[in-house]
Amino acid sequence: MSDTPTTTQAAPDAPSIGVHGDGTPDEFAVQIADSVQSFLLSVPEIAKGDEPGSAISLLLLEVSQLLLTGGRLGAIEDIVPDDRYEADTGPDADEDEMRGQLAELLAPIDVYHEVFDPYGPPDKPLPCRISDDVAEVVTELRHGMAHYREGRISEALWWWQYSYLANWGSTATSVLRALQSLVAHVRMDSPISAPVDGTDTDHDGLTDEQLEQQAGDLMVAELATELGI
Repeated sequence: MSDTPTTTQAAPDAPSIGVHGDGTPDEFAVQIADSVQSFLLSVPEIAKGDEPGSAISLLLLEVSQLLLTGGRLGAIEDIVPDDRYEADTGPDADEDEMRGQLAELLAPIDVYHEVFDPYGPPDKPLPCRISDDVAEVVTELRHGMAHYREGRISEALWWWQYSYLANWGSTATSVLRALQSLVAHVRMDSPISAPVDGTDTDHDGLTDEQLEQQAGDLMVAELATELGI
């Protein structure tokens, strides 16, 4: 989005939201950036699988905290960057390694089903992957962080707000629902339903019943130590 235009311009000499008059980030901007940075640091560490027994719980916590930050961005007025066109941050970082690590860590519960627009026309739930969605959120957050580190504070806040409303907010919300559902299934001793017909789970040779059993076994193993069950 290096050529993404903005629709309005800030008044001359008026500091933007999140920026002091001297161009330095104010407390709001620092808090937003710290939250984003915490997510960007924590998720790749979780994906490494050093603590597989707490991966789901840690992801649930990190995504929940990130969505609180997104809510703060969504609740304020539109942020207007200093420049009409977004500065080029270079190519986005490749998150394939982290995506693959998460997919391996979460298999066979990586696939979940989601309806994207609860206010849109009724639609069949579509298969999604937690690993793909988390990697997508990380990519969008890193894009804004590149602006922030270059001192383009208003540009970073504008990007995080815009992309929260346009994409990563709904994506992270879907992931949160999936993670919360996993925890609830374990805590409530409720079996996981088998995948819907036609869902590609990338587990060739396994029946739906075997996938269901594996998913339940994995959740219990991951959460038993942390939750004391």
